[in-house]
Amino acid sequence: MSNIKKVLCTMALILPTFTALAQTNGSNSPYSRYGFGLLGDGAQGFNKGMGGVAYGFSSNRDLNFKNPASYSAIDSLSLVFDIGLTLQNANIGTSRHKTNARNTSLDHVNVGFRAAKNLGVSLGLRPFSTIGYSISQDESNSLNSGEITQTDVYKGDGGLHEVYIGAGWRPFKPIAIGVNVGYLWGEMTHNVTASFSDATIYSRRREYAANISTYKLGFGLQYYQPISKKLSLTIGAAYQLGHEIDNAAKYYDQKLSSSAVITADTQFVKKAFQLPHTFGAGVMVNYKNKLKVGLDYTFQKWKDVKFPELNAKTGLYESVKGAFSNSHKMALGAEFIPNPESMHWGSHVRYRAGVSYTTPYLRINNGDGPASYAASIGVALPLIKTHGTYRATTYQNCNLLNFSAQFERVQPKHSWQIAENYIRFTIGITFNERWFQKWKVE
Repeated sequence: MSNIKKVLCTMALILPTFTALAQTNGSNSPYSRYGFGLLGDGAQGFNKGMGGVAYGFSSNRDLNFKNPASYSAIDSLSLVFDIGLTLQNANIGTSRHKTNARNTSLDHVNVGFRAAKNLGVSLGLRPFSTIGYSISQDESNSLNSGEITQTDVYKGDGGLHEVYIGAGWRPFKPIAIGVNVGYLWGEMTHNVTASFSDATIYSRRREYAANISTYKLGFGLQYYQPISKKLSLTIGAAYQLGHEIDNAAKYYDQKLSSSAVITADTQFVKKAFQLPHTFGAGVMVNYKNKLKVGLDYTFQKWKDVKFPELNAKTGLYESVKGAFSNSHKMALGAEFIPNPESMHWGSHVRYRAGVSYTTPYLRINNGDGPASYAASIGVALPLIKTHGTYRATTYQNCNLLNFSAQFERVQPKHSWQIAENYIRFTIGITFNERWFQKWKVE
């Protein structure tokens, strides 16, 4: 079977996973009510436990989506397949009211292989954003007819998903460049219903909906610089293009009795959305392939992005700028392997740790949303095939079972905002199979 056929067969096998990914909803947060929802961090199995550091990372056995230049390092003899699943527990609320929510979500499915000399290719699937919440609040008002209770219910679901293909090329030994081309799609639905304890008062239902379908384009660069025989430095940078999305936003406003629609208004806004320009840079220090330490910075220019909003004064649904704030993220992470040259299994277990700080892109009631603090740890266990005597090279090409745990604190900036605490456990596996090796029979 040719190399191309093998890759196509692998992609056919993960099509059911593709469907599951499109239906996954990994959010229980009220903050997913705003913007595109909660944004995915783009982390893979290898860096989930490292705070998400990626821009300066490259490896022949790991697929680094955040910097496509890293694909140039993929092993010429192997096909790399990476998949990850996250279990999340969320504690959400204020000092008076709290709730717990649990869910499971598929993080990513990626495949990578060497297409030509110094040219690696990767393709895969990942969630771009998630929306999922249900909030209810009651308010009592005194009228001439007595006390009336108004119940407001806020519900939202959906999210965006991305499928991509990318290539990384190393034209010269110290320099690698890469590109990711993606297709972004999904649905976003938000509902607000106001009902009253007095049946003679009409209820009101509003719905904000959109179907998104657009492209994504990103570029990456890495520069490798040896410092000594034991120490090296990789500097990485990445850019994702911001652009207008050629999709409409829809707004429905209905006044309802107990049995019929009394009035209805529908508004459409053409070309209502934009994606932000995203810039990232990072550095990674590698000591004897034993210790890797990385530092990343990411900037997303959300402030100038268009997004549809209802004008409370005019009643018009329109696309406006200034609904968001620019977002900044700092991440620090490390990976430690006790002895990469050893023949013992325990010496090849990978230990990972990282921290990150993110400022929000959301603006709520004309104020910035809550910032995020996160800390993570992880471990990667080698899966060795028991054929003959162990050699160090066997560990360099083995499969890896990845585990990570993360704690994230979403810290309110205002007393009226909601605090969130997340505990996430991620399990994944990275297959590194020698599909393209030519065996010589004597």
